[in-house]
Amino acid sequence: MKKYFSGVTIECKSGDITEQKDITAVVNAANAQLRSGGGVAGALHRAAGPGLEEECRPLAPIKPGEAVITGGHNLPNRYVIHCLGPVYGVDKPEEKYLADCYRNALRLAEESQIDSLAFPALSTGAFGYPMEEASEIAFRTIKEVIPELKEIKLIRFVLRGGQAIEIHQQFMEKVFG
Repeated sequence: MKKYFSGVTIECKSGDITEQKDITAVVNAANAQLRSGGGVAGALHRAAGPGLEEECRPLAPIKPGEAVITGGHNLPNRYVIHCLGPVYGVDKPEEKYLADCYRNALRLAEESQIDSLAFPALSTGAFGYPMEEASEIAFRTIKEVIPELKEIKLIRFVLRGGQAIEIHQQFMEKVFG
């Protein structure tokens, strides 16, 4: 499913975030230390190789809502933008922190003249954020930031599992019409 808003394409796709060959930057659902872990962080670190963790070391730790950028190393993408999403029920105000992740990732991409980026469903895995709430926050924040963007032309959500896709498409429709 695709939506167009203010010159930017927003889409949801089923797939593997480490295999987005047509995307300039992928977003990592990072941990505070920017190390390999489970889920998206583990997959990206494994695919990128040890150089990614080495480049991340001096940038850590980061706080909830923050974003930092590194090279893509062995990934097919030029950059990785690392965001630390909030742990649901722990990092308060979690809604603000989650919105900050999307806002800061988009602004960092814009500053780095990135034309396309792929997001996972931030904070919805091990961090326990309910998928419905998280996807509504994601799309509302993106819609709010898009008018400020000049470089970014494509924002993709790369999701695993039919339920994640359904929920994201539902909220993409609700927010973008």
